[in-house]
Amino acid sequence: MAQVSQDNPKLTVLSIFAHPDDEAFGSGGTLAELARKGHKMTNVCATNGDVGEISDPSLANCDNLWQVRQEEMLNAMAVTGISDVRFLGYRDSGMDGTPDNNNPASLYQADPAKVEAQISALMEELKPDIVFTHDPTGGYGHPDHVTVYHRITAVIEAMTGERPHVYHICFPKKNFKKLWQDMTDAGITPPFAKEQLNDIGSPDDYVTTVRDVSDYVDIKKESLSCHRTQVDPDGPFSLLAPTVLTAWMGTEYFYLVPPTNGETHEDILLDLA
Repeated sequence: MAQVSQDNPKLTVLSIFAHPDDEAFGSGGTLAELARKGHKMTNVCATNGDVGEISDPSLANCDNLWQVRQEEMLNAMAVTGISDVRFLGYRDSGMDGTPDNNNPASLYQADPAKVEAQISALMEELKPDIVFTHDPTGGYGHPDHVTVYHRITAVIEAMTGERPHVYHICFPKKNFKKLWQDMTDAGITPPFAKEQLNDIGSPDDYVTTVRDVSDYVDIKKESLSCHRTQVDPDGPFSLLAPTVLTAWMGTEYFYLVPPTNGETHEDILLDLA
């Protein structure tokens, strides 16, 4: 990995998520800050989001959604400030328990060795100081999120020598509970049932790093809005009062994975230069 020091303060950052837009809510502010502070950024999507929802049928159809979402991703990353955007090319596996899980072209059905070889090649090429990815829960258990977590974990654990700082994107359970309550109090139907609240999100005590990204919320919102097929203008998030949405998006949560090879890792996200 590149040496991070006063003489070489710029970081090489690799974010690997399952779908276009996965970067937005959980890490969009941090990615925008890193980009604007001149760090070297690469964003990788494992799938093309082929079976995501389509907010407006005039934007895409089932046959071309994957192409549209790739373009949306490129537009979103241009706003965030990331020009190096890559796709591993797997098919979206769909939500847990759906027939799309069984599609042979899906990430869920992909040979783990093949996926790990692709990720290893990225590590070798880029030699990142920081890797951002999903946490073990995948936020809400999406098969692709969990698969990406497992494949990256396997690659990192197999590395010899210096390893990157790996940060899992966290969505604390308490935040989902608060969001459910805020929406309910505002007369908005939340996108998840109250009965799901114990089953989604990261354990609150899993979080190691909390970041105030309020200075980058406007960029974060603009980047998110580029994912037009996924952002329903009449959806529950759009109905939240702007101040509530801004406050909710202004803090991001991470878990710094402790090294298992005797190294010590300082929490370099807490003191970005």
